[in-house]
Amino acid sequence: MIAALGKIALGYLLGSISGSLLIGRLRGVDIRTQGSGNAGGTNAFRTQGPWFGLGVGLIDVGKGVLAAWLGGFGLAAGTPALTMALLTGAAAAAGHVWPLYHGFRGGKGVAVVIGVLLVLWPAALAALLGVLLLVLTTTGYVGLGSMLAGAALIPTAILFAPEQDRTVWIIAAVMIATFILYTHRINVRRLRVGTEHRFERARVLARLFSP
Repeated sequence: MIAALGKIALGYLLGSISGSLLIGRLRGVDIRTQGSGNAGGTNAFRTQGPWFGLGVGLIDVGKGVLAAWLGGFGLAAGTPALTMALLTGAAAAAGHVWPLYHGFRGGKGVAVVIGVLLVLWPAALAALLGVLLLVLTTTGYVGLGSMLAGAALIPTAILFAPEQDRTVWIIAAVMIATFILYTHRINVRRLRVGTEHRFERARVLARLFSP
């Protein structure tokens, strides 16, 4: 029990390392004072450029990768290891959104979720990224794509998760979808009133099939 709690705490502390704030400190900017005020990769890309955004994304995805690996390290393969890895990854995502080192003001956690899935279930990650890219290239809305991608994990888990771990993955998928919806609640409000930022350059499919 102590070891498990230690891993979860370590996952949270790891998640609290903000890629955008870390790189921003080197550049002398606080990303939370720019654009939407969010400390995530999308706002970093939008306000500081692609290389800054790429660096932020790599750090934030890396946190999820490391947290998931640490969670399952030392445990025999199977449901207990998967459960522990998911809990540690969830703690890292929570740390990303509410970072201890940065006044509990962080990003939205999608990059960390991507890192966790990259380690634990790459096929599900492919489905998530597929939905995200489809929505982004048709609508230009990153937030909407993130929410729908999170929701897509639920049927993915129901239909394709390994039978021995299906219950764990279904529970995890519901929690991930709910978490992403919660962290994007402001995006939902902006979508409802028509003020959500749209990446017009990303609407490749929309332009391709427009009359």
